[in-house]
Amino acid sequence: MMGKTKSDIFTAEDLSQIEGEYKLLRDNLYRCDNPGDRELIDKAFNFANEAHRDMYRNSGEPYIIHPIHVARIVNQEIGLGSRSVAAALLHDVVEDTDVALEEIRREFGPKIASLIDGLTKISGTYNKETNSLQAENFRKMLMTLSDDIRVILIKIADRLHNMRTLDSMPEYKKMKVAGETVYLYAPLAHRLGLFAIKTELEDLSFKFRHPRIYDEIARKVKMDEKKNLALINRFSLPIIEELNNNDIIFDISGRFKSIYSIWKKMQSKNIPFEEVYDLLAVRIVFEPGPEMSERAQCWQIYSLITDIYTPKPDRLRDWISRPKSNGYEALHLTVMGPEGRWVEVQIRSQRMDDVAERGFAAHWKYKGDMLQTDNELDKWLKHIREMLSNPMSDPLTFLDEFKMSLFSSEIMVFTPKGLLVNLPKGASALDFAYEIHTDIGNKAIGAKVNYKLSPLSTTLQSGDQVEIITSNIAKPEKDWLEYAHTAKARNGIKDALRDESTDRIQKGRELLEAKLGELGIMPNSDIIKKLLEYHELLNKDELYSRIGLGLINLDELRKVLRKAPEGSLKKYWKLAIGGVTRKSSGEKESPLPGGTIDKSLPYLLREDVDNTGDSYRIAECCNPIPGDEVVGYIDRSNAIIVHKPKCPTAVKLMSSEGNRIIQVRWTIHKIASFLARVSINGIDRIGLINEVTNIISTELNVNIRNINVSVYDGIFEGTLDLYVHHTRDLNNLIMQLSNVRGIASVKRIEEFIE
Repeated sequence: MMGKTKSDIFTAEDLSQIEGEYKLLRDNLYRCDNPGDRELIDKAFNFANEAHRDMYRNSGEPYIIHPIHVARIVNQEIGLGSRSVAAALLHDVVEDTDVALEEIRREFGPKIASLIDGLTKISGTYNKETNSLQAENFRKMLMTLSDDIRVILIKIADRLHNMRTLDSMPEYKKMKVAGETVYLYAPLAHRLGLFAIKTELEDLSFKFRHPRIYDEIARKVKMDEKKNLALINRFSLPIIEELNNNDIIFDISGRFKSIYSIWKKMQSKNIPFEEVYDLLAVRIVFEPGPEMSERAQCWQIYSLITDIYTPKPDRLRDWISRPKSNGYEALHLTVMGPEGRWVEVQIRSQRMDDVAERGFAAHWKYKGDMLQTDNELDKWLKHIREMLSNPMSDPLTFLDEFKMSLFSSEIMVFTPKGLLVNLPKGASALDFAYEIHTDIGNKAIGAKVNYKLSPLSTTLQSGDQVEIITSNIAKPEKDWLEYAHTAKARNGIKDALRDESTDRIQKGRELLEAKLGELGIMPNSDIIKKLLEYHELLNKDELYSRIGLGLINLDELRKVLRKAPEGSLKKYWKLAIGGVTRKSSGEKESPLPGGTIDKSLPYLLREDVDNTGDSYRIAECCNPIPGDEVVGYIDRSNAIIVHKPKCPTAVKLMSSEGNRIIQVRWTIHKIASFLARVSINGIDRIGLINEVTNIISTELNVNIRNINVSVYDGIFEGTLDLYVHHTRDLNNLIMQLSNVRGIASVKRIEEFIE
């Protein structure tokens, strides 16, 4: 992924650095004590070192340092063994040097060669219609997942080290890699139980996407660090004493909420940093005693803690009775600590902690070349295999559905016979039907949820008992996709609709050929073209489909074919981007989106072009205004769409079409106005709204598009839609309104939550 260059020869300093980094890896190997393990790793290092000889990264260090660090993450942070370490050392050899995969297979065997193949990106040819090489590469990597999940774990390690060294990359590449990381790799690490890596990936991605916000939150966390450490120590002392009195062998440690999770809480609750109450957490890891089970001992420690501190009832999380789908087990509670501060306490056994830190890698047992996994992972792999088995799905659709499968928030529902079925949160009765069997989903017409007749679109809750009602004449409908959430349901519906469409197209083709035969006309491209123009259709499949459905009457076919065309209107338009004007019809498209835009320099959003002009367009999904952090996306028509970096649409585009992401920068805007929304609430009084509107329109000269206020029991709340030129104007307005008597809070509303 990172850039590299060839030089004449490594310096003595380079060679010393390589030797030192490899020694750090070799001296701290974990689970590599079997005969031949270290010899294999040495052989892989020597091979990779020779292949990458005299190659440098953008950071200026020898390229081989990167594979060494990836191998250290694979071994020491994820816990994989010698073959994975060897594959990590070799992971860029085929992609970035002259070494062929067949040579890897000869030197290191088929298993390591298979891992390297899964880690090697597609080059040259790919489906141009999707225009997403990122998505194609991600799907290629996942194709090996069902055979050997170590490919994904090595890729996560590769991404983690790239994120740790992302500073050396150009700005637009930082946005692309950081967006892809938070969209795909962090959720994937979470799904595999790699909590520490997931947290670091999120924080690093946030750092590069929102550097100013990241630095501000980091500064505030640092300022509170000493005070919070003292608070954790005071909080822990009585717990330590009580655990010692009960002869429990344990380790206790404090931690702070990650910067990314603090920001997410601020966004979701619309609160400032100072109001995020659960910043502190204490973790207790115990050695289970022989006299009781791990689960019973967790509850014993819970009881000891709640004898000291008052718990918050709605914050109890029991993941020992029913572990998370990624294998995570723990008991979480939140209690009132010193100085009126809420503190979260996590209770785990040593085994649970190992699983929490290393994920499924902690469960794995190696038997020869085979990798055995626990049941929960097997279930997830089965879902991914079903998604991968659908060759018709384009990579972008696949990315969406894969992303959906990563979330581990689950509900537990029951069949009429009491069998337990796990589904993602938000799943519908239709998802349940397909989870039982594809044929049941295809024939479903309704459901009984807790014995009550319900539509298939009903959103299920944990604990529901569901019975599916079927009919032999039922068939999937297109609108089912609106409330089907699982990959199995969506693929089942799409397959059925595709089969039906294929039958309809075939039927339409046969009907048209038969009718033309009656008229003594041979079917050809001119005939099809005339029919498409007459019925205003885009392609022949749509024509055949409409004929098959009976929507086109073939009795008028002779009249249609004799009718002279009224002349076809050809549309031409020009697009002005970055000072380059290009015609959209009859000219060859530039292979680089955006024509001659220099992606290494920010594109200036000028004030002489309004927000609906040809140069750029403001994204409606996030409505950025001058002063906001923004990125640009070059769409298929080569227009620049301006998004906020935290906008979910922008994050998705970074992860699937990163080559179309560019830097953009506001210039001072005094002409153009941009729509922003503000929420206000407080205690109602006579004349308050009049005073608010007077400040906005008269004193600050800001135009109001819409105002919506409601009052209940003396408390008012509402929203204001305003046209402003810059975030400075908006911040000034918020400050002025905050000083109005009776107003409790004034906040800008974000139209989305990441």
